[in-house]
Amino acid sequence: MTLFPDMVKPVINQSILKRAIERGFLEVQILDIRDYSQNKHRQVDDAPYGGGAGMLLSPAPILELFDSIKSEGEIRTILTSPGGKPFSQEMAESLSLETKIIVLLCGHYEGIDERIRVALQPEEISIGDYILTGGELPALVILDSITRLLPGVLGDNASLKEESFSFDLLEYPNYTRPSEIRGMKVPSVLLSGNHEEIRKWRLKESLRKTLQIRPDLLRKKKLTNEESNLLSEIKREKREGLWQVQPEGEVRGH
Repeated sequence: MTLFPDMVKPVINQSILKRAIERGFLEVQILDIRDYSQNKHRQVDDAPYGGGAGMLLSPAPILELFDSIKSEGEIRTILTSPGGKPFSQEMAESLSLETKIIVLLCGHYEGIDERIRVALQPEEISIGDYILTGGELPALVILDSITRLLPGVLGDNASLKEESFSFDLLEYPNYTRPSEIRGMKVPSVLLSGNHEEIRKWRLKESLRKTLQIRPDLLRKKKLTNEESNLLSEIKREKREGLWQVQPEGEVRGH
């Protein structure tokens, strides 16, 4: 549900979203809030009572729009809002299993009339601690994140299991051909064919990257014995000055 359907259409007509829709994994309806305005100028906003900067989304068009879709089935309503709960991979996984119709209501202007919240009781979701001009981009982020988790959409479910945030770790570095470019070599373990050593290297590099960029994820993760031992190795390497990129492109201490 948006004031700017032309902002949304190009995105859902590209790449994974487009293929998911074409193959029947996903159905998306773009509903223009302005179509439900009773104002001849299709106005959907007004000044707040009591004064203040900016305009608010009026309740009537949005409530009329919801009335028009009630008969389609059970609805789970999400309002994109900077004051909402932070969106996460865990939330995306939960939404990907949802059997109800998911309605993404794109906020705009300075906010919405509070009676919209009272009437619809939406879940409020934020994609970050910053302000955007509208909720269309956050809604598309949420839609994309959900869609790629639907069975069959990506084709290779193994890739979902290994990616960042699925197990509270960032993903390990990946490499493809050529094996060397501009003096930068692919780590030799990845060329060894030893699957167990490759698995350990990837786990260690996931831990290293998470420690460096998102240590908060490690604080909430329950580490296995193997992960705990590898993390101790990484911290020792850092103390001893071995955690640094070498000219050949490998990280010493691997």
